[in-house]
Amino acid sequence: MSRLKIDVDYLLGQLKALLSIDSPTGYTDTIVRHVTEELESLGLEPELTRRGAIRAVVRGGRREGARAIITHLDTLGAQVKMVKDNGRLELVAIGHWSARFAEGARATIYTEKGSYRGTVLPLKASGHTYNDEVDTAPVGWQHVELRIDAMCWTRADTLSLGIDVGDFVAIDPQPEFLDNGFIVSRHLDDKAGVAIALASLKSIMDSDVTLPVDTHWLFTIAEEVGVGAASIITPEIASMVTIDNGTTAPGQNSSEFGATIGMADMAGPFDYHLTKKLVEICREEDIRYQKDIFRYYRSDSASAIEAGHDVRTALIAFGIDASHGYERIHTHALRSVAELTTAYVVSPLEIERDVSEVSDLEGFTEQPTDPAEQPKKRRKLPEPLSALKD
Repeated sequence: MSRLKIDVDYLLGQLKALLSIDSPTGYTDTIVRHVTEELESLGLEPELTRRGAIRAVVRGGRREGARAIITHLDTLGAQVKMVKDNGRLELVAIGHWSARFAEGARATIYTEKGSYRGTVLPLKASGHTYNDEVDTAPVGWQHVELRIDAMCWTRADTLSLGIDVGDFVAIDPQPEFLDNGFIVSRHLDDKAGVAIALASLKSIMDSDVTLPVDTHWLFTIAEEVGVGAASIITPEIASMVTIDNGTTAPGQNSSEFGATIGMADMAGPFDYHLTKKLVEICREEDIRYQKDIFRYYRSDSASAIEAGHDVRTALIAFGIDASHGYERIHTHALRSVAELTTAYVVSPLEIERDVSEVSDLEGFTEQPTDPAEQPKKRRKLPEPLSALKD
């Protein structure tokens, strides 16, 4: 096995392009078109589900026992919950994120008649009016509203613009790409993962390598609301690796550098053997890595398992600070995850029985059960009772 060279400029260029396209869950048609056209430019023949999830297959030595690399195109956002009497909009979140990160955000409202710009504000937004109440106001979606940049000061004014309940609200990402490699933006979850997948694909398509099995590159459109990979997995796929974010908050072992291997999330442990293989690749290919467990996190892998798909799952994460807020990542992690992805897809298939959906015990995997060998140390004799202090 061998990691392939990653075109980092291409990766970052794709990330910038993806961040420029609004794609809250439920409003993903434009980004689906962009990624589909990019896959075609790489020489692939992508196919779309009815709602727009994308599958592109790189053919390998055989079809059965195929691998999948999966990311998601959708992001957090909001919808119009109510048009208020003052002409402003009450919002409901798309996905799980705190309204404290929505306060002050610039946004676009997408209606049947066109789009409008606006700002998400707390109900008490002016210190000159409310004094200290601005600082003591509670946090929550019922405590913010969207001010529309248009002539609308009453409910009737706003409705006359064509704005109504259910319209989608996309939050501006406000990205910054710094010279030191840091990238700060909203929606890096999971547009950075999509950029990693595209860069990995480009590396494979540009290289003279033959994959041991088919590799399905999957892009889902509803991961942020828990649907994810529920309906895009085909029977020949035996293992699936998700590329998503890993949180670098206190109490976590993730890092903004290197690749983070997820050992478990709130849906349970990832597959023992697939995860072990990814760790071994990192060691053999000298890819910086760390392991982590996420207690309040789930990914496309969880939705696939919960939908009843019998696939091995694993998670490769790029460390992200302040996930689902103003997120920050580093280019080092993006490159590391891409290198690990390429090394994995070119690596040999080790569990031969995975080519069949059902088989007997022959060739079934084994997990270690013997006690681990401990380093031999000179045994320290216990202190005599007379030496112990009260």
